[in-house]
Amino acid sequence: AGATKLQDLHLGSGTSQHVLIAGKTGSGKSSFLHTLITNISLYYGPDQVEFYLIDFKKGVEFKTYVTNRLPHARVVAIESDREFGLSVLERLDEMLSERGNLFRQHHVQDVAGYRDAMPEDPLPRVLLIIDEFQEFFVEDDRVHQQSSLLLDRLIRQGRAFGIHVLLGSQTLGGAYSLARSTLGQVGVRVALQCSESDAHLILSEENTAARLLTRPGEAIYNDANGLLEGNHPFQIAWLDEEARDQRLGVLRDKAVADGLVSGEMVVFEGNKPADVTTSRPLAACLAKAPVADSVKAPLCWVGEAVQIKASPELRFRRQSGTNLVVVGQQQEEALGVLQAITIALAGQLNPSQGGRIVICDGSAEDDPFGEAWSRLADELPGEMEVVRPRKVAEALGSLSAEVLRRDQEDDESAPSVFLIVHDLGRFRDVRRDEDDYGFGSGFGDDTPASPAQQLVSILRDGPALGVHTLCWCDSYNNLNRWLSPQTLREFEMRVAFQMSASDSSNLIDSADASRLGNHRALLYLGEQGGVEKFRPFAPPTEEWLLDVAGRLRGTATA
Repeated sequence: AGATKLQDLHLGSGTSQHVLIAGKTGSGKSSFLHTLITNISLYYGPDQVEFYLIDFKKGVEFKTYVTNRLPHARVVAIESDREFGLSVLERLDEMLSERGNLFRQHHVQDVAGYRDAMPEDPLPRVLLIIDEFQEFFVEDDRVHQQSSLLLDRLIRQGRAFGIHVLLGSQTLGGAYSLARSTLGQVGVRVALQCSESDAHLILSEENTAARLLTRPGEAIYNDANGLLEGNHPFQIAWLDEEARDQRLGVLRDKAVADGLVSGEMVVFEGNKPADVTTSRPLAACLAKAPVADSVKAPLCWVGEAVQIKASPELRFRRQSGTNLVVVGQQQEEALGVLQAITIALAGQLNPSQGGRIVICDGSAEDDPFGEAWSRLADELPGEMEVVRPRKVAEALGSLSAEVLRRDQEDDESAPSVFLIVHDLGRFRDVRRDEDDYGFGSGFGDDTPASPAQQLVSILRDGPALGVHTLCWCDSYNNLNRWLSPQTLREFEMRVAFQMSASDSSNLIDSADASRLGNHRALLYLGEQGGVEKFRPFAPPTEEWLLDVAGRLRGTATA
């Protein structure tokens, strides 16, 4: 194209329904996607077009659409997990079925016909953009199979229902890609600088014009399924960040003023831990505080799901085994998980009814999070005690005696007590003897129970009587040194960070934890079986904690 001409991209007519774009690093693919998204957003309102944006590569290309709250964006995934990408495909597949039923009800064939029949319901078109889409297919597993099936269905059937797909990649070569029969249904191709082998794949076997592209931003637009006669050379427009953000800000403000923001944006930021301050279920829980009566089986959250679904949750019922163990060297995220649970518990306990939380804090003095538990206990209302390692024997003795009393008096209605052990390996007093198999002191034995035996009795007998234990240990090896295999069975709820395949198999009956990346963990619930991957919470910020504590204290003392 010359300086006086513009290259348009047309979707929604004929075979021009979906787009395939490929170009090596630095060729201008990201610039193309930003220009496309911004232009569409400027031309069409959020009631006309919706975006589902998935980025599998390392980076934050789509972060700007979250920061500026692009009203058209329904889903934005940054450094997405394959599972999250699959859940987006599943959501769109459901939309495909819903729109099919809707069209049948109104006796129409496509989006245009529906808009004519129902002018008050604009029914927005949907553009799904997946950058580095081959990530779906890097493993031969359920995600691979389901993604291939769903993408094929969306590409073949999406046309009539206003759902369009744009697939981007640095290369189309290799074994990990979508079936050629599916890619053959993509009528619009955009080729950027690429290797000679990719030049054949992005356009067609007979059309190798892409190998002649030499400059960043130089591209070929082809809306004839890659045939040579469909080639249209052009230069990708450059939209700098400042200009883009300024336009996105205008779009956001206009949509708010016009009342066109419909529905919430689902955001997945795989490059960092989950943010406890934005957890909806936790916010809803805290909004109900203070409770008139303590919740008998409190519900807690450990992070955000890696799919479009409810956050993973734990319920501390009064039954054997309802203890939690967190294992892995990710100290910050282990702290975030335990503190998020503690905050949820504080919102579900009525301090006047005797519920309490005992925190055995093994943090080292020079630990950057060494004061985290003390600050939490100082801020939150209710009875919350922080115990250092040298005082742990006294604390366990008191809790063990309380469990014994409840058992002897058959007191199942006593207020809940939660024992939190942060960094088990720092508590030498509770390390089991090598000849201790975890059965506790025998009946009729007058020898005083050791702290290790007291912990065993709390783990074994406490949950059914309302005394639950939450523990973090930095490795499975240390966990095994401190607690016997018999005692480990008392932890029906388990969170695993990255660890070796053998440790993972021993802990959660699966080697999946060996394949975890940064800011990922697995939740294992023994009563349900199966394992759920999630993004664990980071520790709460000081400002948010003060705000939550202020609200809890203010309403509790009102």
